[in-house]
Amino acid sequence: SGSQVVAAWASVPFPALRGYSLPDTLCTYQQDVPWKLLSSCREQKVSCCFAQSVVLRGICKERKQPASLLHACESTEEVLQRYLHTLFPGALSTSHVLEQPCNTLPPYPQFFSPLLTRQGFLLDKPPSYSSAAVESIPVLAALQSSPVLHTLLYSLYKDLQKLNTGRWASFFSAGVEQDDFQEALQELRTLSQCYEMGFGADGSEDEADSD
Repeated sequence: SGSQVVAAWASVPFPALRGYSLPDTLCTYQQDVPWKLLSSCREQKVSCCFAQSVVLRGICKERKQPASLLHACESTEEVLQRYLHTLFPGALSTSHVLEQPCNTLPPYPQFFSPLLTRQGFLLDKPPSYSSAAVESIPVLAALQSSPVLHTLLYSLYKDLQKLNTGRWASFFSAGVEQDDFQEALQELRTLSQCYEMGFGADGSEDEADSD
């Protein structure tokens, strides 16, 4: 529809155990992704996406004896790219890796778990001593075009459809016409369908519209 929408995901900090390489960490997330949804849609298990851009910073690939296809990759960029292609086959995925972590020195709030080291890596168990402030953390962030956006946009359409526009005289007096508002609503619904896995896949929508 000439518009593009993406959902934001992030992992702050990225859940890497101290002493573990990036392949070690990603191998423990073969069924799900190590980041959480930030956008205001109902979170679903991520099984597919159409396109995504992922940035990872503060993680380096340690050279170890290959134990998997990820471990055999030559660079951190290749590790992340292969992981994305494995988890989301057929999707257009771009990835970037930055060696510099995110600094968390004051005035950054210290709301981290005591399981984090000063460099933001996870410990197997809480330290026996009072841990120092976390100075930096590895971070992963992603912008993703996926079916979860269908839920977000369609929910917005349904909520706006329930509005009693007669109570918003000041809104329409600003220059918005009722016909334009209704047209925008239908465009929003059409846009939501662009992020659906298949038209008519969710019969509940048509049933709800007929009520």
